[in-house]
Amino acid sequence: MSSKNAPPLDTSLCVQTSPHARVKRKIAALMEVVELLKQDRVTKQRKMTYYISQGQAIWCMVVLYSPIEDLIAKNDWHCEDNKDSNSTPENRQNHLQCGYIELIKVLPWVHEKLSNLDHEELEDMLKKLKQGMDSACGDDTGTLKELVASWVNIECNVTPLIRMDDKHHQGFVNDACGKLLCPVEWHWGDPVIRAGIHDHTTAYIVSENSWPTFIYKNYQADAKNLEHGLFKSKLLVMAIFTSLSSANEVDGNDNGANIIKNNQCAQRQLDQARVKTCVASIIGMRKVTPHVIMLKILLQIHFALSNITSWHTVDGDFDYQIFWDNIMDFFEDTLSPVAQARVRELLEWWTRKVFRRNHREDLTMDVVSQMSVSALTAQRQEMENAIFDSD
Repeated sequence: MSSKNAPPLDTSLCVQTSPHARVKRKIAALMEVVELLKQDRVTKQRKMTYYISQGQAIWCMVVLYSPIEDLIAKNDWHCEDNKDSNSTPENRQNHLQCGYIELIKVLPWVHEKLSNLDHEELEDMLKKLKQGMDSACGDDTGTLKELVASWVNIECNVTPLIRMDDKHHQGFVNDACGKLLCPVEWHWGDPVIRAGIHDHTTAYIVSENSWPTFIYKNYQADAKNLEHGLFKSKLLVMAIFTSLSSANEVDGNDNGANIIKNNQCAQRQLDQARVKTCVASIIGMRKVTPHVIMLKILLQIHFALSNITSWHTVDGDFDYQIFWDNIMDFFEDTLSPVAQARVRELLEWWTRKVFRRNHREDLTMDVVSQMSVSALTAQRQEMENAIFDSD
């Protein structure tokens, strides 16, 4: 057929379909887009929730004062030319590097993320982690403030009782709190010492350079052996993860269990304790480290006993930052293998207190080989061999 006789071409090339069917297809396409957006939103929400929960773990187990960026920067410094430097960094710088190492132990995935994420994604991750840290800090501080006040009321038979909603009558103005906060080199029962501390005299300056009484077993220190009983008080054990289970495991006359049982805030504390246990489970915490107890709980208990109403790095003559460093020095700047062994024994003591029901990670092949099941298997094999040899 010639082009002259061809029918005129319909430029619309439109094949008519049902309007209803077209609308259905458009709706289906839009629904797919909406579903993709929902999935993307859910993924972002899950990622945000995950980072925030991991940030809570960082607060619980790694660091209190140092920003995460400082830990990362310090590790970068070690990875560059400075790693060959013969200069010895200050203790504070050592603590930053130790903090980064602890961070990677607790959250191993962070190290990989630092290498793979672009700048915006990294900034978002650090923002969420810090959000989780701030949330955990607020929760722990508020919970410990009430829990410590309840503990002191019963443990020390305080009259009148300390009000959990008013810290102005705590600290050294309160006899029970003052005794617990008093440096171990002084005797709180001496009226001259009490007056000197109350009046802020130069002879009795309460600073971060003294160990407070509340960190010692039975709240007493041996002046000739200040390491004896250090970091073993009931109050410290009670405060681990601000949980009921830790408080109930305090050795003694069951004061810990009774206090928790009678505490008017017990149910709320129980809920929070479950959250803390969950954080420990998520990150696979099985052993206690100095960062867990001494650097978070100890400082927060000091704050809870004091009469300051909001967290400050410096409270009068007491600098919490330097106090933190002093505790780190005790654990990390050990002088000899003997001192290191004592530190390990202390941390093992804490691990038994907190995780006494689960020590499977310590069941090495050598340990298992000495147990009765393995012994029975070996004995049966010996008897079989004896019979075989006799034949």
